[in-house]
Amino acid sequence: MGSGGSGLAGTARRLRALPPSCGPVRLVALDGHAGAGKTTFAGRLAPLLDDAPVVRLDDLATHEELFDWVGRVLDQVVRPLAEGVPARYRAYDWVARRFDAPRVVEPAAVVLLEGVGAGRRALRPWLASTLWMDLAPEVAHARGRRRDGAALSAFWRRWEQAERAHFAADPSRPWADALVREVPDGYRVWARVPNPRAHDLVDHPE
Repeated sequence: MGSGGSGLAGTARRLRALPPSCGPVRLVALDGHAGAGKTTFAGRLAPLLDDAPVVRLDDLATHEELFDWVGRVLDQVVRPLAEGVPARYRAYDWVARRFDAPRVVEPAAVVLLEGVGAGRRALRPWLASTLWMDLAPEVAHARGRRRDGAALSAFWRRWEQAERAHFAADPSRPWADALVREVPDGYRVWARVPNPRAHDLVDHPE
């Protein structure tokens, strides 16, 4: 794996060892810019966590509420899990523009909350850990635009403006306790520790 961090297996071990943060659940945020690879990373990490449920914030946002989904996440996902009962919500259909397919999330030992803004201020009291996909916004957005094609270019222009405004007001990266970086053989995860002189976090090999 090389020096300077741990891979997926080590990250899974660390997350399983954390104390529960949301009732019986270790709620783990996977945050980062759109196009940074959060969904793919969640798909690789979840099987190492006994097939941990993944709640995708894209299912709880809407065209009109790109970042104004906190109430839905708290009411439909976080608070039920905190009570040790299954969370139930309806996923937003981005084509039909309505909430449609029902989803149930069991209060598993670890639940992954994946999406832009997952580590935001309003959710931090319930998070056991926040992992930040450490890819520059311009690189991530270019990847996302290539993935979605020219048909969604107008949406991407609106999204980028909304994302900049969100992270300017409520940044997640400074609060992340681990940074995730793609490497040729997969992923490397850097734990972060407080730096009392800088009043910030600094990279530290896990």
